Amino acid sequence: MHAITDSALTTVKEWFEENFRSRGELGASVSIWQNGIEVLSLAHGFCDRQSTRPWTADTLVPVFSSTKAPAAVCCLMALEEAGLPLDSAVSEVWPEFVGGGKGEMQFAHLLSHTAGLCAMDERVPIFNYEAVVEALERQVPLWEPGTKQGYHARTFGFLMDEIVRRITGVDSLGLYFRDTFATPMGLDFWIGLPEQHWPRVSPVYPGRISIANSDQPFLKAYNNSSSLTHRTFVSPFGLNAVSEYNTPELWAPGFASMGGVGTAHGLGQFYAMLAQGGLWKGQRLVSEAVLKQLGHTLSQEEDSVLLTPIAFAAGVMQDPLSEDGSKLRQHFGPSLTAFGHPGAGGSLCFADPENRIALAYVMNQMEFGTLPGPKVLGMVERLYA
Repeated sequence: MHAITDSALTTVKEWFEENFRSRGELGASVSIWQNGIEVLSLAHGFCDRQSTRPWTADTLVPVFSSTKAPAAVCCLMALEEAGLPLDSAVSEVWPEFVGGGKGEMQFAHLLSHTAGLCAMDERVPIFNYEAVVEALERQVPLWEPGTKQGYHARTFGFLMDEIVRRITGVDSLGLYFRDTFATPMGLDFWIGLPEQHWPRVSPVYPGRISIANSDQPFLKAYNNSSSLTHRTFVSPFGLNAVSEYNTPELWAPGFASMGGVGTAHGLGQFYAMLAQGGLWKGQRLVSEAVLKQLGHTLSQEEDSVLLTPIAFAAGVMQDPLSEDGSKLRQHFGPSLTAFGHPGAGGSLCFADPENRIALAYVMNQMEFGTLPGPKVLGMVERLYA
């Protein structure tokens, strides 16, 4: 097992501090855990560009798609509760889902982003949950499920949410997460933020396109209104300006794809539990079977939406592998069993069960793109050096 050394933590801290001097960081936190203990907690900067509101370890911030992994864990636990393996048909719990010829579509297709439901033909508003779900019920898959991979940037959360509601009878996935994890663990992470916490939220600021990244295939496709990438990120429509993520209209509903709000400590604690095999303070919160699903790759392809190689286990990302079995990149550290999820603009969370390590990084100054950038990857590299 890789033991985190004091010298490694020192170099992580130095990289974190340099982010503010030379890499455009505004406000940020990082939380690193090993063996269920937080070994490093850093928070620095400001919540606003006027430098009037200091950023602290208790500052909440939207984390975009870093919400997807906690949402996926909730879905996996609900499926386990119902005794449904991943190759079961979604229609077993959601009969109306058969519309558009989806009678044979499996939970595995949804969780691995191979369902072909990343973009919808119907134009429905993201704030109308029922309308989005009904449109997904009618949607014809964009490809034969399981034959192609395309990141379900927005629809993923609605799919997870509806499955959890159907199986458990709860009012939302966010409430299920709160009752199952947040309250028992005392997590400062929310999928549906209560009003009393709204004053704690830092605004997020959009990234700027530079000459260095302006010709990236993803950004080119994102700015092409006819591309699958663009259609995916505006389906369902609404919440397209970063400024819209700075309002309670985003924080309160609990969008399971990109509506999570929290601290690095809260997210790090959740991943530390997963890195400990689903155990927290002597209690089993996640079964070994679900942990195995989080570490087992379901799909790895050149993703049709993100336009780069992406590997998915059940609702979480992994680092893609080359033909010889080595990692093409190490966003989640060197371990082959590590998993996690980034968020748009740069946030990153992961669990490394092999070494019982977890890391969570959140910030308010976004970078361009959906995958993590040097501000956090420099810390991951130094953590394992």
